[in-house]
Amino acid sequence: MASLGSVPSVVLGFLLVFLAGESSLRAEAVVRVVATTSLVGDLVREVGGARVSVKSLMGPGMDPHSYQPTPSDLRALQDADLVAFHGLHLEGRMQTVLQRLRSRRAHVVAITEDLPVTRLRRVGEGDGAYDPHVWFEVALWRECIGTMVGALVRADPAGAESYRTQGEVLRMRLLALDDWVRRELAAIPPERRVLVTSHDAFGYFGRAYDFEVIGLQGVSTVGEAALSAMTGLTQLLARRRIPAIFVESSVSPKAIQRVAADAGVRVGGELYSDSLGAPGRSADGIDPSTYEGMVRHNVRTLVSALR
Repeated sequence: MASLGSVPSVVLGFLLVFLAGESSLRAEAVVRVVATTSLVGDLVREVGGARVSVKSLMGPGMDPHSYQPTPSDLRALQDADLVAFHGLHLEGRMQTVLQRLRSRRAHVVAITEDLPVTRLRRVGEGDGAYDPHVWFEVALWRECIGTMVGALVRADPAGAESYRTQGEVLRMRLLALDDWVRRELAAIPPERRVLVTSHDAFGYFGRAYDFEVIGLQGVSTVGEAALSAMTGLTQLLARRRIPAIFVESSVSPKAIQRVAADAGVRVGGELYSDSLGAPGRSADGIDPSTYEGMVRHNVRTLVSALR
């Protein structure tokens, strides 16, 4: 084998650059993260940046309330360096799996676990007592960033500075997003601020942005809407002359469309509720596969239909 002294200088230079690059790649070890929902996956990517690879178990249009994990999902959860889930019983049918995994492994985090109960919306008693749809209040979703930063730092201490910096950048962006939402919604008169959807996912949105929210079903979509609920909502829409109601991307539209037809009310558009959209930009330049894009799409849809 030739010694380095016998290697031509050009080749030696290339070799040293190559080895330095390999060393750099090894230093930037990728943290394998499995996220349950597309919303959680988006938060991991924003905070983790290039140091993480993210697999979201539930893709666009999937309903986390009723999602059943597959054998490949279970393998991915076992093999991950970090598991990030939403919590507050959003992943209803995965709850047992997640609890068992959390009791056996250190790097498993519910991104809502540090939210004070005083900021949560109560919807029942015992397990599932709190509304899990916290992302519809941008300021509350912003509070989950610190939990995500902490989980990534514990899983990958070498990336601590990067995670903290990117978390702070995201906090500033969401602060600006919250201001934008309030400015846009100001175009809707107070008497038209009534949001009717397939299920009670928008309670935090209503609380934060001064909307009355009416869901055909409760906070969970497990099971079908009762006929009595459909009849009651039809009568309410006719009595109050609400101008538009909305379908949701992750819930079958059939029940709410039937209510709209019976009440003579138009469907004002589709809102993203329990999952983000598919990658790609819409006609107005919004990418609904990101949290910020989802929020902007929903707000513009509401303003267009209700103002």
